[in-house]
Amino acid sequence: MASALTVARITSFPVCGKTHNDALGCKIAELCTFGTVVGVSETPGLRDRKKAATRIALSEAAARLAKERGIESVTADLIASEAGVSTRTFHNYFSSKEEAVLHYLETQVLEWADALRQRPADEPILDSLEHVVLRALTDSEQQLEEIQALADLIESSPTLLAKKVEMHVRLTPMLDEVIAERTGASGLYPSLLQMVVGAACRASLELWTSGRSTAANPEQLVHEAFDHLRSGLAVPQR
Repeated sequence: MASALTVARITSFPVCGKTHNDALGCKIAELCTFGTVVGVSETPGLRDRKKAATRIALSEAAARLAKERGIESVTADLIASEAGVSTRTFHNYFSSKEEAVLHYLETQVLEWADALRQRPADEPILDSLEHVVLRALTDSEQQLEEIQALADLIESSPTLLAKKVEMHVRLTPMLDEVIAERTGASGLYPSLLQMVVGAACRASLELWTSGRSTAANPEQLVHEAFDHLRSGLAVPQR
């Protein structure tokens, strides 16, 4: 999911169009205040909406400049100017330019987690996860392309990679908690399920982007991957 989703490279949960390392696990990825989970499903007031809009504008400006110039050449002053706000405002929302770039992906992961919480309580966990993943994959193509471009940017920058690892460490327990809430399971199971689903989604999307699949679309491959998981990865009959 985020990871199995439009992001499979940022956290082991989300999914992106193609992937090369462990996380973003998901175009499933990656929002509210950096490192928090509250407020995802609450209806925000006008002030909160304005704050969220400013945060998004700053994050989009940071990502846009980083893709154009390289993260090393981007400064807080440049990001603030691009977003039409003061440098002080930037620092009110983000502690660093790397945090600003990763904000969008983290937001996606939190939204996917919230979507999982809202699935019917009696729905099998794999069905719930598949629904969340497929919903992310059917989002606008532009969104998927933006996440893919961000994933490429992150992989090219040691500083962004380091921040991504921090985000992964922070979000993984939260995602484990959501899975535990849904299943009643604890211990290894939530983490294992998150990793397995992320790997299944990455495999599906990598096969799709390689051009070696005869599937009609990536969603078909993801659906097939979940069917394999439901079967316990039994070898398909020929």
